[in-house]
Amino acid sequence: MKVILFGATGMVGQGVLRECLLEPRVTEVLAVGRSPSGRNDPKLKELVLPDMFQYREVTPQLKGYDACFFCLGISSAGMSETDYRHVTYDLTLAAANELVKLNPKMTFVYVSGQGTDSSEKGRVMWARVKGATENALLALPFKAAYMFRPGIIRPLHGIRSKTALYRTFYTLFRPFLGLMAWLSPDSLTSTEQMGKAMINAVQDGAPQRHLENRDINRL
Repeated sequence: MKVILFGATGMVGQGVLRECLLEPRVTEVLAVGRSPSGRNDPKLKELVLPDMFQYREVTPQLKGYDACFFCLGISSAGMSETDYRHVTYDLTLAAANELVKLNPKMTFVYVSGQGTDSSEKGRVMWARVKGATENALLALPFKAAYMFRPGIIRPLHGIRSKTALYRTFYTLFRPFLGLMAWLSPDSLTSTEQMGKAMINAVQDGAPQRHLENRDINRL
């Protein structure tokens, strides 16, 4: 399969990129972002876009792909709902609307989060915005679309978050995360499991459209 990956420099995206490059079923990865991924591999292509809302000039480079793994996202901390919606909903749909026209047989996998609000009416701002984004993606005529809703994600293989607060959390609680993974495997997932689950969702399908830790780990 040929994969487009958004967010290859983030914690989840790094893990997904690693698994794609290791997986024989993945023959090509196009990493799309504002900056290069920093990886070198014969299967990897890079598309650096200063403006992630505009794709008109690069549409030929986005054709012929089987899957999109959308791992791009930011924390809502300190943001207004209008601003967060712009960089979450608007940015994601700008890419998805273009890709579905170019690749109607594509499977789209979106990384959302545990607690996402599908009703779009709850009190938690980020959950409403993520819910609206999920709903809009599921309404597009992709071959299939899956919403990954992980809770705690354990970074493996030297992968680190770009967010200082998250790096501190993982540094302090790393031993406990390993214990949690042993005692209660479905209380968290990992960057490795996320990547493998996405590949399997494209190849074999998934049991439902919304997948949380337990579903991701099973997949």
